[in-house]
Amino acid sequence: MATELFDFSDEPAGGGFRLSRLEVLNWGTFHDKVYTLRPEGANALLTGDIGSGKSTLVDAVTTLLVPPKRLAFNKAAGAEASERSLRSYVLGHYKTERGEEGLASRSVALRGPGHYTVLLAVFHNPGMAHTVTIAQVLWLREPQGSPERLYVVADQDLAIARDFAGFGSDINDLKKRLRARDHIETFDAFSRYEGAFRRRFGIEAEQALELFSQTVSMKSVGNLTEFVRAHMLEAFPVAERIDALIQHFEDLNRAHDAVRTAREQIEALEPLVADCDRHAELTTEIAELRAARDALAAYFAGFKGELLDKRLANLDADIARLDDKVARLDGTYREQQAQRDELKQAIADNGGDRLERLKADIQRKTEEKERRSKSAEKYNELAHKLELPAAESAETFRANQ
Repeated sequence: MATELFDFSDEPAGGGFRLSRLEVLNWGTFHDKVYTLRPEGANALLTGDIGSGKSTLVDAVTTLLVPPKRLAFNKAAGAEASERSLRSYVLGHYKTERGEEGLASRSVALRGPGHYTVLLAVFHNPGMAHTVTIAQVLWLREPQGSPERLYVVADQDLAIARDFAGFGSDINDLKKRLRARDHIETFDAFSRYEGAFRRRFGIEAEQALELFSQTVSMKSVGNLTEFVRAHMLEAFPVAERIDALIQHFEDLNRAHDAVRTAREQIEALEPLVADCDRHAELTTEIAELRAARDALAAYFAGFKGELLDKRLANLDADIARLDDKVARLDGTYREQQAQRDELKQAIADNGGDRLERLKADIQRKTEEKERRSKSAEKYNELAHKLELPAAESAETFRANQ
């Protein structure tokens, strides 16, 4: 790179935090090694040929200090908003070439998703003898995705080669190593990172960084007054204040009307309040009378309970009497069962078994008769279909056969 740095300061650096050193690794065309810019807190002029990397270094400082949603790269060169992006800086796009078919062009990158980018700026306040380092580590998880970021703020002098190397390709190892050290904070969101370095630099208003993002790459100012009004002065919300005063007056007017209306309503409602009190007294009296009426049911229930107790005693006596009768009948039943068993035994001893066998034979013969009758009926139906006489005798059956 043919970029040169000139120091225009003849006197020691003033108070406040000033840029002491800027380091970049794998940022744009600054590839594969650490490039360092050393203003050492003084004013400096950065010169170089077109494409030598001046705007790239300015964009590195902008990326470290300006929220991502406000970033506009390469403004110093008057570039379009889409010419450079955070992804193009991380991948290191340096030219475009046409595809094999010669129709569409594509960007050529120095790096792939496996690399990581580090931006680091060291600020020093000589009056407070305090050094603050802010840094960002950027990498791609997916080839077509947006860059991931790790934000770092430290109350000491850090360097890329010493503090952001040797962790391989696993960013989590770098996070663990940085978090294990004192006076170093890491963040995953820009808002918390911004709050950390603004607190250290004493930047109370967000408008300061907004002004920085507007002026860091400005080539010309058309109207200084308009620029100061738009970017350096807080806009006073006159219309909002007037609307608030009008709204407040309307609220007071409505409140006054409400108080007056309420007073008139109270005066009109006083007779109704007296009627409501009388109504409450009558309601209480009615409730007492209803309670007395409801108590009558319990009172008469007591008498009914006594009568039911007497009825239950009479029923218990009837049950006892019936239990005695049931016991007597059970004894008679057992005696009659014994007599029945003796009669059965006497019948069996006097040929009763023979009678039972005859009943069984009669049952069996009857079933056989029914079966043969059904067979004869079926035979006669079939003989009728064949125009043969019914088998009413053995001779007819043999003739049909």
